[in-house]
Amino acid sequence: MAVPVIDADTHLFETRTLWADHLPAARRHLALRIEDDELGYAWLTAPGGERIHLAEVHTPGDIGPMGARRIRQRAGARPEVPFDELPACDRDPAARVGLMDEQGVDEALVFPNFGLFWVRALEDQPEAQLANMEAWNRWALDGIRPGGAGRLHPVGHVSLRDPGWLDGQLAALAGGGVTTAMVPVGPVDGMPLSHPDLERCWSMFEDRGVGVIFHISDGPRPFADAWYEDDVNQIEPLLMSTFIAVTPQLALTDLAVGGVLARHPRLRVGLVEFTSSWFGPFLSTIDACYRFHASYNGVPVDRLKLAPSEYLRRQVRVAAFGFERPAQLAAAFGDVYMFGSDYPHAEGSAHPLEDFTAAGGPERSPATVGLYHDNAAWLLGR
Repeated sequence: MAVPVIDADTHLFETRTLWADHLPAARRHLALRIEDDELGYAWLTAPGGERIHLAEVHTPGDIGPMGARRIRQRAGARPEVPFDELPACDRDPAARVGLMDEQGVDEALVFPNFGLFWVRALEDQPEAQLANMEAWNRWALDGIRPGGAGRLHPVGHVSLRDPGWLDGQLAALAGGGVTTAMVPVGPVDGMPLSHPDLERCWSMFEDRGVGVIFHISDGPRPFADAWYEDDVNQIEPLLMSTFIAVTPQLALTDLAVGGVLARHPRLRVGLVEFTSSWFGPFLSTIDACYRFHASYNGVPVDRLKLAPSEYLRRQVRVAAFGFERPAQLAAAFGDVYMFGSDYPHAEGSAHPLEDFTAAGGPERSPATVGLYHDNAAWLLGR
């Protein structure tokens, strides 16, 4: 019997007016939108009209065409593939389910596409930031859930900066069957994730049964802005890839050593598209540093009942790429890894299962049911 497959990392593209379409009339002036420039290139555009990022059509699993299109845009040539030619399976839930039948994928977590690009751009506009998260959440409930026929599991999009708003969003998501939500990775208005003022937020996730997912995105940066100045892509700079593990390591250290996971044992946490090969060695590092810091500074080493790594093993699941050899990782560090394709992104997989195994991932078998199904199912709250 084949092991059922849950893809822990897929995306649906937002349409040009998705945000406005899912906000009440009085708040539509806060909506993001996708607008064409004079050459016909589509841009993700802020409520005030500022261009945030090109709204590009991807060729799944092939970054070469993406680079060629960006060269073409910088040269002032018209686009070869306009945004409105986006394939139906990249934006429509029902069409995606049909494609999954061909791919051999049973279920999938679904993240925003442009939702990965705009959060930091609206950081100083909290009303607009929360409004556009809310718009995605309404689409998740009203569009993706029914269109996905029980096989697509939309991931909500929330912030901890307004606890009252957060509780309302989590209640709506949970009430509509959405059991995970993406949270920006980084401090919340200057507060670490373990700050006492955020304690009730973590209780809300527990009480509503909604898991927290950190997905790579243009969130708060771990390094000074000067390091990014000359990058051709300010939303997806080289340093984001080079130091991809830094932001989740910061978040996990704070959640574990700061006691959030100890105080909230029902909190489920997922890491998606941050790679995974660093996670196992990090478990040893965080324990060693925790013990050293306690001894060096004369503070109790037993202020946590468990070692930091034990909380992380208990409450964190990590999406892996095939080339990271996740079966070997699981054998060495524990069965905490999830299959993820990043479909339909250029840096993802065009043929999720085939590409995953061709790159080094294991075949489906009873020994890999955690990788292909159980760990993602746990993250979904089953």
